[in-house]
Amino acid sequence: MMKSTSLLGMILIAVIFIGCSRPGGVRILKLGHGLDTSHPVHEAMLYLAKKAEEKSGGKMIVQVYPNQQLGTERELVELLQIGSLSMTKVSTAAMEGFAPEIKILGQPYLFRDDEHQARVLEGPIGEQLLAAGEKYWLKGLCFYDAGKRSFYTINTPVEEPEDIQGLKVRVMESPTAVNMVQSFGGSPTPVSFGELYTALQQGIVDGAENNPPSLVTSRHYEVCKYYSLNEHTAIPDMMIVSTKVWDTLSEEEKQWLQEAADESAVYQFKLWEESVAESMEILKEAGVNISYPDKEPFRKAAEKVYEAMKVNDPEMYALVEKIREY
Repeated sequence: MMKSTSLLGMILIAVIFIGCSRPGGVRILKLGHGLDTSHPVHEAMLYLAKKAEEKSGGKMIVQVYPNQQLGTERELVELLQIGSLSMTKVSTAAMEGFAPEIKILGQPYLFRDDEHQARVLEGPIGEQLLAAGEKYWLKGLCFYDAGKRSFYTINTPVEEPEDIQGLKVRVMESPTAVNMVQSFGGSPTPVSFGELYTALQQGIVDGAENNPPSLVTSRHYEVCKYYSLNEHTAIPDMMIVSTKVWDTLSEEEKQWLQEAADESAVYQFKLWEESVAESMEILKEAGVNISYPDKEPFRKAAEKVYEAMKVNDPEMYALVEKIREY
């Protein structure tokens, strides 16, 4: 259930912004997201817009609204569901609240390496997961690389799972993320990303977990001086479109948009690699203590998540096994 204030805000946005319009024969699609304009995923979305315009000969315009201009991540997804916004970028961790099957991508140490992850996401399993939200009016167009998430903390480094015990760790609004932190002995604390800097400053949480570019663009490293690269999850982002909007597009328009999204994903992958390298240099220059703990103790601790899944959600566990064998 949405809070009345959230619903009112959505109604106001819906009145001001038309999700998909076609003045003068030009299809205009509005794309909102919550990232800073310096983030590589934002640059990929601008590239998507450029490619859509090029492929359509100016007949399709994607207008990009960053920095939560149109709402928080959850609010943007809800706007897609009612057709008042065309597109958004969403973490697959947040998508599990709308399409439960996608929670599989948030499981700790699911992928053996980058090559394994790419094969899964680019193959039939990836196609299945992109389509998982369609019955909830959310169609996945492509995945964006969001790197690997690791812990960053204010006072002490996380060198082994025992170091997290007793710490309040900010997590996304994701039951999977909550379970993961609990498996390490921490106290998961959901906080919106936009409020996290203040929460860290005020000691509401002792740390958080994210990838290097997000740690840099959010400037959380100004508060958290320990970054422990245990790389517990590799949760991709998704570019999604409202099915209420998608169904109004002609076959040609659908092809323009899908091709633009696919090409933006390839472009974003290159940007991401460069951004991670640049981010790590920025963190070192800022005096952040970067460590590379042994991942094996974390892997073993995370098996609690899979043991519980095997009992409580055998269908999802079967998908885990399928991914691990892929």
